Amino acid sequence: MSREGSIDHDEGTAAESEARLASVFDTAVDGIVVINDRGQVLAFNKACEKLFGYEAIDLLGRNVSRIMPADYAREHDSYVQNYLDTGEKKIIGIGREVQGRHKDGTVFPIELSVGEAATPAGRQFIGILRDLRPRKQIEERLSKAQAQLLHMTRMSAMDEMGAAIAHELNQPLTAVLLYLQSVSRKAKTDGSVEPNILGVIEKAVREAERAGEIIQRMRQLVEKKAPARETINVADLVRNCLEMAELGSGEGASFLKGDVADNLPSLAADPVQIRQVLINLLRNAREAVADVENKKVTLSVRRDRNVLEFRVTDNGPGVPDDVTDSLFKAFSGKKQKGVGLGLAISRSIAQNHGGDLKLEPRPEEGGASFLLTLPVELTKEYEAWTDRSAAEEDTGEE
Repeated sequence: MSREGSIDHDEGTAAESEARLASVFDTAVDGIVVINDRGQVLAFNKACEKLFGYEAIDLLGRNVSRIMPADYAREHDSYVQNYLDTGEKKIIGIGREVQGRHKDGTVFPIELSVGEAATPAGRQFIGILRDLRPRKQIEERLSKAQAQLLHMTRMSAMDEMGAAIAHELNQPLTAVLLYLQSVSRKAKTDGSVEPNILGVIEKAVREAERAGEIIQRMRQLVEKKAPARETINVADLVRNCLEMAELGSGEGASFLKGDVADNLPSLAADPVQIRQVLINLLRNAREAVADVENKKVTLSVRRDRNVLEFRVTDNGPGVPDDVTDSLFKAFSGKKQKGVGLGLAISRSIAQNHGGDLKLEPRPEEGGASFLLTLPVELTKEYEAWTDRSAAEEDTGEE
């Protein structure tokens, strides 16, 4: 083969190699950027264009810091110079997570691996960049799924624990109730107990009966049974809840107040469960205002179309912002006493009735406001009455 033929062959081989290299460079899934020892971009492949929003022509010959956040950009040239001066490798040959900056200013995580090549034109650095956002999204979804699984496991354990506790408490509570009833009957028969003491015993009997009802309702809630609905007079319900919330307070004049709108329809709900929700809210509010000079706790009830709104407000310090997101989650309470089940169970009861329980935005005067909403089934008589009332109001205004 002649010298000229050999040269042609070498040139052809070089051209083929360069074409293959260009093909690999532009079809690579990961971004590839090549810079010189002055930080200037020498090559910028298609994956990089997609990743950063720049076309290669926009960056060739310019400093690579344009695709870095400001804090990275300020330090980059000094890092390169330090390596050139000392040979100390901080990222070359070591893959690590860094941040890149898109053309639109968005900062996002990338995995960066840097290699070095000695060329006739000087040292060059080849960066391989991989977008970490898909992996981060998967990790976030996995983390949320694990958290949900943990929560479901704990809730399942709580269900089992609740059923076991209800079963175990039922027997001694029944015995206590029988003893109290026996004492009450004997006292009434022979008059051996003073009337005021007998009144206390009868109250204790009623409370033991109520505790038994609560346990049975809790078992129904754990077993996901439908609530045992009864027709409830709202005014009587509020009055009873305020009385129960006062028990054991040791306070003088009551600061727990009721505010019930007139002509409210009856509520079809489980009286034991709803009473427990409202008493829990009232007692929480009572604790919240313990250190307030002019204590105010109000249970108000209003109707909004086919929903009754039970609102418990107080003038305490309010609910801290850092606990609002976990307020209704089981075992997340911040109180020194209890295990953080009260609000979680209360919301479950509300939702089991087709309603909800939520913390309202803090009132302007401060404090906290919890809103329990429950649907009402309006009777035809009540609907006719409201229609007549509305018509009369319209006539009067005219």
